[in-house]
Amino acid sequence: MPATPSNVPEPSRTDPALIRNFCIIAHIDHGKSTLADRMLQLTGVVEQRQMRAQYLDRMDIERERGITIKSQAVRMPWAPTEGEDAGTAHILNMIDTPGHVDFTYEVSRSLAACEGCILLVDAAQGIEAQTLANLYLAMENELTIIPVLNKIDLPAAQPEKFAAELAHLIGCDVEDVLKVSAKTGEGVDRLLDEVVKLVPAPVGVKEAPARAMIFDSVYDAYRGVVTYVKVVDGKLNKRERIKMLSTGATHELLEIGANSPEMTPSDGLAVGEVGYLITGVKDVRQSKVGDTITLLHKGATEALPGYKDPKPMVFSGLYPLDGSDYPELRDALDKLQLNDAALVYEPETSAALGFGFRVGFLGLLHLEVIRERLEREFGLALIATAPNVVYRVVMEDGEEPIVTNPSEFPTGKIAEVHEPVVRATLLAPSEFIGAIMELCQTRRGSLLGMDYLSEDRVELRYTLPLAEIVFDFFDALKSKTRGYASLDYEPTGEQSAALVKVDILLHGDKVDAFSAIVHKDKAYAYGVRMASKLRELIPRQQFEVPIQAAIGSRVIARETVRAIRKDVLAKCYGGDISRKRKLLEKQKEGKKRMKVVGRVEVPQEAFIAALSSDDSGESKPKK
Repeated sequence: MPATPSNVPEPSRTDPALIRNFCIIAHIDHGKSTLADRMLQLTGVVEQRQMRAQYLDRMDIERERGITIKSQAVRMPWAPTEGEDAGTAHILNMIDTPGHVDFTYEVSRSLAACEGCILLVDAAQGIEAQTLANLYLAMENELTIIPVLNKIDLPAAQPEKFAAELAHLIGCDVEDVLKVSAKTGEGVDRLLDEVVKLVPAPVGVKEAPARAMIFDSVYDAYRGVVTYVKVVDGKLNKRERIKMLSTGATHELLEIGANSPEMTPSDGLAVGEVGYLITGVKDVRQSKVGDTITLLHKGATEALPGYKDPKPMVFSGLYPLDGSDYPELRDALDKLQLNDAALVYEPETSAALGFGFRVGFLGLLHLEVIRERLEREFGLALIATAPNVVYRVVMEDGEEPIVTNPSEFPTGKIAEVHEPVVRATLLAPSEFIGAIMELCQTRRGSLLGMDYLSEDRVELRYTLPLAEIVFDFFDALKSKTRGYASLDYEPTGEQSAALVKVDILLHGDKVDAFSAIVHKDKAYAYGVRMASKLRELIPRQQFEVPIQAAIGSRVIARETVRAIRKDVLAKCYGGDISRKRKLLEKQKEGKKRMKVVGRVEVPQEAFIAALSSDDSGESKPKK
């Protein structure tokens, strides 16, 4: 029988040998959150009447889309039924991680707080691109890997076939691959026994000065910053004064405890334990993920190795519809940055859209989720400009400006433009090799290699420009492979490319919000598409409005919004033609004067429609 919470030792009095820290990693939609649900039920930390699907997914967006965005740590008791540890109550600290490529940074931070991981694979779909990426991350962190096949209850499941694939990938025996059904609970108790048996206990020095690693933090409107830590050495107690080693900030520990799965206060946390701290701090910048916490008096001086700072891959401008909401947007981004350490932003202004922020994201789904959270959680109405990547421009005079926004693209003599490239891993049934190769070639990709994982599954490795991936590449890949292909990518550097800036001019004035940096071969298509779209969206004025797409001073596409023509001849019924001509000439003069002083008003709806259509890269939810 599983141990109940009542017979589990208090936090901070637990022997480190009885602690097991592990996380669940997998491709998106392979059943991580469902497996976590069964573990919560089986260990008795959540009562049956309180149980709901995706229990650890706290955000509405996560529940609606069926994806995990934030890692969640939870403490569970478990007494194995077999082996040398049978009947001994252990503490399991489990972290449920996201599966989408955009949230790999969440996974990497979770792995640093663990000694082992469960590698979960769908028995109906097999190994996918993100499975491989997460496996390599776990290997880099030197974690114990427990291979598990999930969804064995499905009619389409092929457990024997995929168990052989998984064993071949990890280098273990087929018998070592556990088979479970997270939906029915079959095999989950044996899996927990294996976690206790295989995952090593945390190693730390009890008597050493306290050192704890911050692996996550969230902002609570009532309690301030809630910091999640793993204690590596020593012990942290309630009401002690602590110090952040990177910033030097000092705070008093108002509350300390563990998530089980709701916050459960205790007297302290000791070696190997995972829990939370509350200091009452409201400033979100004082709790930096990757920082080391120690005691103010007789504390440690050497910090723990932190995390690599994530590099934003995609940049987009976020502007409030109502300019007076700018301070609220700034505060909202501050608070979201605490929940999401991968978010970076800086203020910027646009002649067309006013004051806003240039925000860096890890990918398109990340952009979508952040924008939706800003609108829902903070009640903001936003315009997001088309996503673009970072370019390095080399000028003929030797200057090298970094361009994150098309409006920053220099106008002088350019020697070359460098764009970021990624190494993409695509996994698909072998029948789709031709379709995938054709798609990658049209996106300026070059093949690095190809391996058959089994007779009917193939892994393709490509070098692709990041700018070609961030728009509709994923959707095109899914449609060409009937949804069977999966994609993972990592940055590998940059390459020189023939890139140009396409400006959109309305009545001769540049509108910076519609500018884009595109490849020379695709510039004409972009100009034609944007000009024809704006012709539909911009209301007719009293004068004719030319819409032009231009590269430098060369116009490559043009559309015209025709003028509204008032019928000045309505009051002329019959009579001499010269009277009519005089009225028409008078109107013509007025139109000419209006054209000189007239400024085209672009309605807010036109910006939203032009910048957030499928063409500009807003993708459908990826599941």
